[in-house]
Amino acid sequence: MEWVESGGGPLIAVPETVLPFWAGADGDETVSDYDRACEVDGRVGLLPVGDSAALVLGDEPASTSYLPEHRAFVRWGAADSEDELLAGVDKALATAVWEAEVHWTVPGPVVLFDAAWPGNDCVRTDHLKVALDPGRYAVRAAQVQPGAETWLGLVQLRRL
Repeated sequence: MEWVESGGGPLIAVPETVLPFWAGADGDETVSDYDRACEVDGRVGLLPVGDSAALVLGDEPASTSYLPEHRAFVRWGAADSEDELLAGVDKALATAVWEAEVHWTVPGPVVLFDAAWPGNDCVRTDHLKVALDPGRYAVRAAQVQPGAETWLGLVQLRRL
């Protein structure tokens, strides 16, 4: 599996079509796009980017991957191995106490990367392309402990 990590700030999923509009920590403005992403309160939030929106994975800068079979971003909280973490996903999905969902409209595939990077430069660092069909999604998040020493975050997408 491919995992994306950040340098300490939030990860962000930006639609490919608007990557050039994400300036990251760069820019001449008093508040950068990165600053806006850091201000997101909670596990998920949306920020306008170009004529679309990006999904901010807030809370803590955990290593994150995407499981297409569950339409979910999985965030590594604690586990002795990747196998142990992934073995807890089904139980975590079944027992999660979900936070309020947000609705996200995407024009197609998105790219997950560290919010500090400009969109045009994200391919030079950890990133993950996520194939999403164009449309509207309900996005919900939870922090779950599926095992005694296994913690993970979930950000699940449901097509509306």
